[in-house]
This record gives sequence, structure tokens and C-alpha cells, in this order.
Amino acid sequence: MPDASTKIDNIRFILTLDGGRRIIRDGAIVVEGSRISQVGKAADLRDVGADRVIDGSEMVATPGFINGHLHISYAHATRGIFPDTLEPVDYLTNVFKLALQMSPEEEYHTSLLALTECLKYGTTTIVDPGTTRNPDVCIRAYEESGARVIIGASVTDLPNAIKVPLIGLQEAEQLMESTVKEFDGALDGRVRAWTMPADVGSSSKEMLQTAKRIADENGTRMTIHCVNSPQAVEAHLGNFGKRPIEWLEDIGVLGPNLLLAHVVGLNDSEVECVARTDTKMVMCPTAALKMGAGTTFRGKLPEMIEKGVTVGLGTDSGNNSCVAEVMRSMYLAAVLYKDGRGSTSMVPAEKALEMATIDGARALGLESEVGSLEVGKKADIVLFDTRRPEWRTLFNPVNSLVYNADGRSVDTVMVDGRVVVEGQKPTFVDEWELMEKLQAIGSDMLERTGTDVPQTWPIV
Repeated sequence: MPDASTKIDNIRFILTLDGGRRIIRDGAIVVEGSRISQVGKAADLRDVGADRVIDGSEMVATPGFINGHLHISYAHATRGIFPDTLEPVDYLTNVFKLALQMSPEEEYHTSLLALTECLKYGTTTIVDPGTTRNPDVCIRAYEESGARVIIGASVTDLPNAIKVPLIGLQEAEQLMESTVKEFDGALDGRVRAWTMPADVGSSSKEMLQTAKRIADENGTRMTIHCVNSPQAVEAHLGNFGKRPIEWLEDIGVLGPNLLLAHVVGLNDSEVECVARTDTKMVMCPTAALKMGAGTTFRGKLPEMIEKGVTVGLGTDSGNNSCVAEVMRSMYLAAVLYKDGRGSTSMVPAEKALEMATIDGARALGLESEVGSLEVGKKADIVLFDTRRPEWRTLFNPVNSLVYNADGRSVDTVMVDGRVVVEGQKPTFVDEWELMEKLQAIGSDMLERTGTDVPQTWPIV
């Protein structure tokens, strides 16, 4: 539960991400219940009392970061077991084979560790894109951790290369609708539920249109994987005479409440489709780089930004990109296109930070609640301890945050007015005990599925 009132005082810099993008030097933030009640100069708020006062000396305060695409329910139990030389299809086939073997209790513990990692490194809102199979059990992890989580039921009705089990249209409709009705708005609104067809290439037109209709009728949203690899584009052109995103517009699925994930291989026509329909995007540069997706030469992030497309950041899964930290994606968003286009004018640090915060919130339809530090918004706040070598010298806090820092300097995290990380330690779980539990779960999964862990170098 949130403290009745909290004051974070004497903050060195507050990166508000408000409409004026103010950076407040020597500031303070006052929280009443779950919401921010005051933000300003510490001197101006000196007489404001609170039930609890947190010393923000030498801290940089930011909004909680937003991970718009992170599979939290299975990956941490099998992290790092597959060679990084596997082709994406082979990797995914092996991953989902293991994921389908998880028990509900194993999925709960795995989700809790993923959320612990996210919160510890400053991420407070996560979209888990459909791969949680037991949300009725995993909701315990969402409640205990205090994180803000968006979930849904992943459905696939067309044969696919990675052998994801198929589901009939009627059953898929019932599953998506029941998931939305049961979980959307749970835990005082910290849990939201969307419709989540797995992938454009493995979903029929009828499946996608049904998912969009359910989202529209229930006032919620929808997300789809849309990698747009050369193979996927070629298949769509052969089957429909249109590229994937052009086809999605033709069948009425694009729109303001749709979030497309990955989207590395768009062409200019597809960028126009996205821009004119106000479709939202989330890019996962950590995964794109590791999986050889070609984001440095095929990615269209600068063009999407120029067209006013809302783009957030994600990390994909803990055994794909192998990271869950949005700050790594934020750094990559700021540097990849500088190198790829041969110009330092691409994606400045300020835009990368927006993508991790207020743009990420807008991509999820949550911009009125989170993504910036403003009066009336939810108190999702991160304090970075700058008394570390990577933060010095400190003159431009945005540059220092995006290019120098990482999640190791996160000291305190608040979600909904509740302190969930304090002094770099989660307040809701014994972290080492949980990690030992996950090690045992991973070992047991590998043993009962007969999965080998290949090693390039011998372990003796």
C-alpha cells in the first residue's frame, strides 16, 4: 500500500518530462497517496510536511521507465542457455518448447524475478505481450511486486515456423474476451488487459479483426508482433500483394489503440500508413541487434519520428535480448542511427529519454497517468544516486542519464506511491532466495525436457 504522504526533498535534478520539459534544479516532489501533489523547487516547498521524507540529495529523479515489450513469464528460467549463433526460427522453436512445459507456480516465480529486475533498474510499467499462460496465478507476482503490468492472451490460428500451438477462431475470441473482462483494471488499475494475436504472419484476417473489435468494444488496446523481416514481407507480398502493414491498414486493424512490436523492416509506404492512422510502435533494439535483424541499416526510427509517429521502447525477452533493462534500449536508440546514417543529428538524447518515458506511456495509452512527473499523475518515480563514477562530471543530466548511466545507479523506485526499491534493494521479496528458486526451476525444466545446454568452451 502507498504511504499516506511522502516528500522527496533536496533532489539535485528532477527531469519532469512535462509539457515544457522542465529540469528542476534543487527540487522536491510531494506525493499524497498514489499521486503526485506537488513538484517544484525545494525552497518553495520547504514548509510542506509529509508522513515520510526521503532525502534526495545528489539524486536525479525521473519518471518510471516503460518497457512496451517484455516477455516476463518464462524467459528468466532459461536465460542464456541457447547459443547466440542459433537462427531466430531455431531459437524461438526451442524457447517456446520449454515455455509450454512450465507449471503455473514456475511461471509465477519466473514472472516475479523478471519484475524484480525491472523495478530494481527503474522500469515501472511493462507490457507482457501475451505469453503468460496462467495470469490467474501470476497476478500474485504483479500484486507483490507493485509493478504496473499489461497482459493478454496470445492466440495463433495459422501454421507457423516455430510450431506455436494453433487455436480456433471461436475459442480465441472467447479467450481474448474473457481475459480482458477478468483482468483489465485489476489491482486498482495497475493491471490492464489487451488483445494479443501473436504475430501478423501467424494470424488470419478474421483473427486480427476479431481482436481489434474486442479491443474497441471494451475500451482497451491491442498489440501484435510485426518483425517485418525480409522473409515475412516476401510472404505477405506473395499471399496478399501487400506488405504486412499496408495489409493491416486494408483490413481495418491499424489505429490509435494498436501497438506494433519490433517493426524493423518498414518501408516509406508503411511509415506513412502508421503515421496517418496514429498506430503506435515499440522498438526493441537490444533484441534486434542480438538476433541480426538489420536495425542499423533497415530501421526507420528517424523517419517515424519525423512523421510524428509515437514510438516506445522494449527489450523483448530475457533469453532473447537477454536484458530487461529499458535504459539499455534507450542508449541504443540514441546511438544506433547516428552510426547507421553517419550523422550525429539522429535521435538526440532527449528523444531517447522521451521514448523511455512519456512517449512510451503514450504508446500504451497511459500518458494521462504516467510517463512524466506532474501534479495529478501517478507517483511512479525513480531516484538515481549520482555519487558514482559514471555520473561524474554532472552538468547535463539528460546526457549523463542516457549515455553514462545504467540501472546499477538506481537507488529508490516508487510505483503508485509505494516504495518498491530502497537503497538498491527490492522491498517486497528476498531477492537472493528468489534467484536460487529460479535456478532450481531452470535446472528442473532442462532435466525433465531433456534439453542440453551446449558450451563452446569446456566446463571442467
